[in-house]
Amino acid sequence: MDFKVTGVVKDSLARTGTLKTPHGEVQTPVFMPVATSGAVKTLTTTEVKELGGEIILGNTYHLHLRPGENLIEAEGGLQKWMNWEGPILTDSGGYQAFSLGATRSKQAKTTDEGVRFFSHLDGNKLFFTPESAIDIQLKIGSDIVMVLDDCAPYPATDKRLRLAVKRTGEWAKRSTDHWKNLEVGERGVFGIVQGGLSEELRKQSLKDIQELPFDGVAVGGVSVGEGKENMLSAVDFISEDLDKSRPHYLMGVGEPTDLIRMIHRGFDMFDCVLPTRLARHGAFWTTDYRRENIRRANFTHRSKPLDTKCQCSTCQKYSASYLRHLIMTNESLGMRLLSIHNLWILFDLIRQIRSSIEKDEFVERFGAYLS
Repeated sequence: MDFKVTGVVKDSLARTGTLKTPHGEVQTPVFMPVATSGAVKTLTTTEVKELGGEIILGNTYHLHLRPGENLIEAEGGLQKWMNWEGPILTDSGGYQAFSLGATRSKQAKTTDEGVRFFSHLDGNKLFFTPESAIDIQLKIGSDIVMVLDDCAPYPATDKRLRLAVKRTGEWAKRSTDHWKNLEVGERGVFGIVQGGLSEELRKQSLKDIQELPFDGVAVGGVSVGEGKENMLSAVDFISEDLDKSRPHYLMGVGEPTDLIRMIHRGFDMFDCVLPTRLARHGAFWTTDYRRENIRRANFTHRSKPLDTKCQCSTCQKYSASYLRHLIMTNESLGMRLLSIHNLWILFDLIRQIRSSIEKDEFVERFGAYLS
C-alpha cells in the first residue's frame, strides 16, 4: 500500500493525500461509511458511491459470526459479494471486546493471548488472537487490515490503561511478525494507538506503534464516552508526533465539527455509524453542522426541505413535512432518505475541506470550528 501527501496548509496540520489500495485510490481526508455486516444500513453500494463514498468499513467480528469469512472468500471476497468496487477497511474486533466486555453479561474477556468472545447470537465461544484477526480479515478481502488492540473502557484505572498499552504494543509486534510471513500483495496493515486520557501512555503507545513497519497509524480509545474536551486532549497529546509519511486514522469519529477539528490536527481517515444511526432515530445534520430532529412538531407543516442549502436528492425531492410523516409512522423509506441526507452532508464537508486545503484556505474557511 502506498500513501502520498499531496497538499498542506499554513498554521494547521491539515493535509490532503492519495492512498493507493488494490481496489483503487482513495483521496484523503476521507470519511468511511460503516457497513457492519456487509451493508451500509438501508443503502445500496451504488447509492453510497453516488453520494461520494470512496472506501467503506466492514466489521470483522460480525462478518466472522455471519456469514463467516470462509463463505465470503468462496464468493470472491466482500467487494464482489456486496457489489462494491472500491476499497474496504476492516476493523479487528478490538472495539467489540471493549463494547461486549462492558455489558452486564460480560460477553468478551481480554487476556494477554487475545480476546475470548461469547457470540451475542448463540453464546458460542470464539477466540481472536492478533494472528487470527489478520487471517480473518484477509479472507474477507480487506484492502486495509486493522490489528487487534486492547481498548480500555472509560473511565479506567491507571493500572488498566497501562495493561492496555502493553498488550496493544505486544499484539502489534505479533501482528507485524505474522504479516511479513503472509502473501498480502498491495494490501496494508495499520497499528492502533491506545492510552486513554494519559499523555504519558498515549506517547508511549504511539512510540510502540510507529517503531513497527505499519502502513498507517490509527488512534483508538476515543469517542468511548470520554466527552469532547477529553477526546481533544487525548489527540493533542500526540498529534504533533504522528509520522507524517503515513496515513493517520481516527477511529469512531463522525460528527461534522469533530471531523473539522481532527483534520486540523493531522488526521486523514475517519469512520462512524452516526449518519445512518441518527437517521433511524429521525435526526439529521444541517449544512451549518447542527443536529436537528424531524420528530419535532415544528416540522409537521414545513413544506420546504430539511435544509434549503442542501443539494442531496432527499432535499431536492421531499419536504420536511413528508419526511416527518415517514419517521413518525416508522416507514423505512424515511430512514433511507435521512441516511442519504446525512451521508451527503459529511461527504460534502470532506469535499469542501479538500478544496480549502488545496487553496491554502482551510484555516480561513473553517477557523470558527477549530477551537
